[in-house]
Amino acid sequence: MNGKAGPRTAGDGSTRTRLDRGRGALGPALELVHTGRAPTRAVLTAELGVTRATAGAVAAELEALGLIRVDARPAAAGSQGRPSHRLEVADDGPVALAAQVHADGFRAALVGLGGRIVATAPGCEIVDADPAKVLGSVVDAAAELLRETGRRCVGAGLAVPSAVTEPEGLALNPLHLAWPAGAPVREIFAERVRAAGIEGPAFAANDVNLAALAEHRHGAGRGARDLLCVATGHRGVGGALVLDGRLHTGSSGLALEVGHLTVNPEGRPCHCGSRGCLDVEADPLAFLTAAGRTPGPEVSLLQQSNELIRDESHDPSVRTAIEALIDRLGLGLAGLISILNPDRIILGGLHRALLDADPDRLRAVVADRSLWGRSGGVPILACTLDHNSLVGAAELAWQPVLDDPLKALPV
Repeated sequence: MNGKAGPRTAGDGSTRTRLDRGRGALGPALELVHTGRAPTRAVLTAELGVTRATAGAVAAELEALGLIRVDARPAAAGSQGRPSHRLEVADDGPVALAAQVHADGFRAALVGLGGRIVATAPGCEIVDADPAKVLGSVVDAAAELLRETGRRCVGAGLAVPSAVTEPEGLALNPLHLAWPAGAPVREIFAERVRAAGIEGPAFAANDVNLAALAEHRHGAGRGARDLLCVATGHRGVGGALVLDGRLHTGSSGLALEVGHLTVNPEGRPCHCGSRGCLDVEADPLAFLTAAGRTPGPEVSLLQQSNELIRDESHDPSVRTAIEALIDRLGLGLAGLISILNPDRIILGGLHRALLDADPDRLRAVVADRSLWGRSGGVPILACTLDHNSLVGAAELAWQPVLDDPLKALPV
């Protein structure tokens, strides 16, 4: 489903010669603009280590592909030296199809370069036990968005609340979805994408992994070298690690199952067979239970928890629950810091609300329980992107374009 005509090509002659020399820089250049690290052509030249002429030819080709926009106006008024052209992602450029499924529903979106959400479909609150039905519905919603916007689609990405094996693409433990263990979600998703007439490759991965990838490129994790993300959304707790700009997924895609760290040996039974894991001691259901609240069916557990923290934190039972979950979360983070030695931690979902509610307590627990925490402290920040798992799902689809724009988007 390609709404727009194919892109034009950059100029001929000496420009083409310079581009031929810098063809291998197209992908790195696009990633620099995509992640906001090259706002001007001068910065792009320095980051790529090429001549100004070659950087100009590379930028012109990316603009010809419809991926970026080169603005000849000075980057900053009053700056010294020759003004540099500004570089921005194209507002009307191609998009990636992004889909997310979680315990309380699913959502589809179109996401452009720069992690910008172009359009979203209304979320559904019912998740069928048959993954094929759910993924068919979410792809249909995305296909409608593509028809409405007329955008060119580079591919599709899916975020699911489960470890996803590599290279098979199986959802190994979709515990909160009632899907069968080992459901071939990548294959099903790809089939539905092709059936809808949507071009480009299709991918699937764990939702917290994708949230971490999105935050590293566009949010609170930008600039971190070793980034640890821990988050609880609708049910359970997940973790992810980004090393040198790439997700660390382990030998088969199953790394960083942090939800199964024991933080309360006498605590609740966990789905994994153990007891007192983060997964059941520090998620929204655990919080509501600790606060003495009975979850209602009207809105998601995450929304109920966040509203309780926002509106009733003065209530003694709510305050006690906040402190109890912070202590459990801090204990888990301290263990992870000692093992992984990250240079930054970001927290999402309910954990972001807990951090906002009492940042000093969480940091004190981590410092007290972690050797490296006591020696200098690791920054603990809140995730900043809305729908970061959706943005991360789109990053999967954008990656082939970032690797080789000309191959991924043939003229």
